[in-house]
Amino acid sequence: MSNPSPHPTVRRLTMVTEPQLQSLAELLIDAVEGGASVSFMRPLSMAKAVAFWRGVAEDAANGARALLVAEDACGAIVGTVHLVLAQPENQPHRADLSKMLVHRRARRHGLGERLMKAAESLALECGKTLLVLDTASDDAERLYQRSGWQRCGTIPGYALWPEGGLCDTVLYYRVLV
Repeated sequence: MSNPSPHPTVRRLTMVTEPQLQSLAELLIDAVEGGASVSFMRPLSMAKAVAFWRGVAEDAANGARALLVAEDACGAIVGTVHLVLAQPENQPHRADLSKMLVHRRARRHGLGERLMKAAESLALECGKTLLVLDTASDDAERLYQRSGWQRCGTIPGYALWPEGGLCDTVLYYRVLV
């Protein structure tokens, strides 16, 4: 991974190249190795991480998801978030915010906030007025609260930490106007 720029470019990907899949996989592996509860256990193999992002890429290409990435000056993906746009027919106004990831070397530069704002703007462009997410991370919780998200509550023992052991999840929502 290259040295991250303090001002990575945030953009939407509708078509994902093989090098971008690799970069996204490296980012996911970094998150899991850093202890993030993001649906995967340690050790996360490159093959499993690429397979996950390949599925997201397919959904992004057909409009079921909207994938945002933050790229440094060298083109390495140092952050990402996606919106799950495909929802049940009685929830066309809603999307799930998923896999908000910032590489450990790119943190503390406001990138999470930039990704969040971009995701919220994109959700509105897609006709979504309600966003929902769940998180297990204290750092992420602070970002969501600063960004105006409303805390709904905690589900105890919801998932496992990457190294094992139960962790709680906290539910949030944000009404967009």
